[in-house]
Amino acid sequence: MAMNLRLGPDAEAALRAEARRTGRSQQDILREAVGRYLGLLPSQVGDTDPLIAQGKVAPPRLPFRDVRPRLHLEPGESSLDLLERDDRV
Repeated sequence: MAMNLRLGPDAEAALRAEARRTGRSQQDILREAVGRYLGLLPSQVGDTDPLIAQGKVAPPRLPFRDVRPRLHLEPGESSLDLLERDDRV
């Protein structure tokens, strides 16, 4: 079945980022999500991220959000310039 789906800006950004990260198509990701939601596919957290399944990494507490940098460096300035001399490694 073919259909149109309108996503909000946050969902669109998250879908694009996940497609880039995994190398899968957006359509494939959405098909899997719908299948899991409807109970047609097993919903196992571990099958998508082995580190979560092994307990090495906790699953995200919040949904995806696109983080914008809050700090703008002047031309020629680096993040090391912002640290105190004692904090540098």
